Amino acid sequence: MTTTKPLYHLKDICHYYGNTKVLDIDELKIQKGSITGLIGPNGSGKTTLLQLLAFAQKPTQGQIFYKDHQEFPFSPNIRSKITLLTQKPYLLKRTVFENIAYGLKIRKDRNSLENRIEKALLNVGLDYKKFKDRKWHELSGGEAQRVAMAARLILKPEVLLLDEPIASVDIKSARLIRKASLNAQKEWGATLVIASHDLQWLYSICDKQLSMFKGKLFSTGVENIISGPFEKRDTQTHIKRLNDNQIIKLPPPAPSTCNAIIKKKKIFIALEQQDDHGTLNQLSGQVASMLLEEKTSLVMATITVHDISFVIRVNPHEITDLNLYPGKKVILKFYLNDIEWI
Repeated sequence: MTTTKPLYHLKDICHYYGNTKVLDIDELKIQKGSITGLIGPNGSGKTTLLQLLAFAQKPTQGQIFYKDHQEFPFSPNIRSKITLLTQKPYLLKRTVFENIAYGLKIRKDRNSLENRIEKALLNVGLDYKKFKDRKWHELSGGEAQRVAMAARLILKPEVLLLDEPIASVDIKSARLIRKASLNAQKEWGATLVIASHDLQWLYSICDKQLSMFKGKLFSTGVENIISGPFEKRDTQTHIKRLNDNQIIKLPPPAPSTCNAIIKKKKIFIALEQQDDHGTLNQLSGQVASMLLEEKTSLVMATITVHDISFVIRVNPHEITDLNLYPGKKVILKFYLNDIEWI
């Protein structure tokens, strides 16, 4: 039986800024032509991971393989094959034309330059005649981000890394950037890795979602993190007390831990509470949102319990049976022993 080798293979990655560990990844594989979403709060390590995938810096510890070869920053084997678009566009102090042409000129690839730049601008919804001679400082934030996107797409990279590409742009620019990134995957098979807080977008396009929290990866996508403070009830149980007087029962934590995780698959939803012998958490909450995960045909439901949000995957038949809709009051159930400490 043959298996397809991954495009990326990260092994035993640890990365530090000073004495602070910002990434701790045992293993990560990304397949060629796939779309991977990175989900997590600010400061969780998404940007650092993208910089490592772009070979913009070397991990403090561990190995990164690209096409089965260990690679390093500035390696000629990966130069110009991988490109990173950051949340803040960095443009040269030149015209739009010169910004988009820059990468091609470095490659000494000047064939049909005007036609290719015109097409690149069209791909991000900008008129060639109107924008080609504009200076970098004459662009709005959304226009600058689209120019930065065009400058990357014209190179037809093998990998397109996007770090919150639509977080600071207008609605029109966001729509065009989304469309242009997907066209890269469809037209020449680019591999996409996208960090974004736009969960609806990621759920609708990604082959795989990775959740990040304090530098760690969870391959099942968005997981439910519960932060302290916690109270010790007895030798077998800790609790987190919510402001609405509900409590979450947890197992005793390890000495160095301060956050708990409850995986989506360990949480189930009901309309009524049941008899409990002490190990079952039953929390009253409300459906906040329901987003279709198109790759799986499942629905990602966000349930708010006072000031905490839980995300679970729900089958369509469950939605029908329970008559779920945004605003519906529900009971979330999960067992104490299904909570892990991180």
